[in-house]
Amino acid sequence: MLRPWRIEDAGSLQRAFTVSGDLAVQLGAIELTTLARSEAFITDNLATGTVSRQNFAISLDGVAVGNVGIGSMEHRHGTGWVYYWLSAEARGQGLATLALASITDWAFTEQGLYRLELGHRTNNPQSCRVATKAGFAAEGVERQKLKYGTERFDVETHARLRTDAPPPIRLLPTVTF
Repeated sequence: MLRPWRIEDAGSLQRAFTVSGDLAVQLGAIELTTLARSEAFITDNLATGTVSRQNFAISLDGVAVGNVGIGSMEHRHGTGWVYYWLSAEARGQGLATLALASITDWAFTEQGLYRLELGHRTNNPQSCRVATKAGFAAEGVERQKLKYGTERFDVETHARLRTDAPPPIRLLPTVTF
């Protein structure tokens, strides 16, 4: 299910950060190797939604194993930017695809958004498969868009419109605040 992040998820977040080396790169200067820092990150970033940003814990048997969120929600134009990650231990089960399709449905029905976008590094074919399976069409490559450390990466942008046919995926229950 998708649900709000809770302070009790700090241990799961800390574990995901320490066993999933790529999360440290994606999160940049954020360091979550201690329980206290993980609790603060949940409180300051994940558990606090705004009119333009909302995050959900991807929960498997009650344990937070990842995050899916929408940022840059712009309600006048009905747009938003979606993002997701899973702990290394939870990958390969289709959870990211289910979470992405589910938050997309939530954004279209509950938030009234019309267009959602996402981007992935071109050297991350797994993320591309998640996006495609969740109904996001590739729209092009943005050269050298992201910088991790000293290295720059090309990013493939995908989008899904409310009027696009939804993928044949069962949606996860989404619990809101």
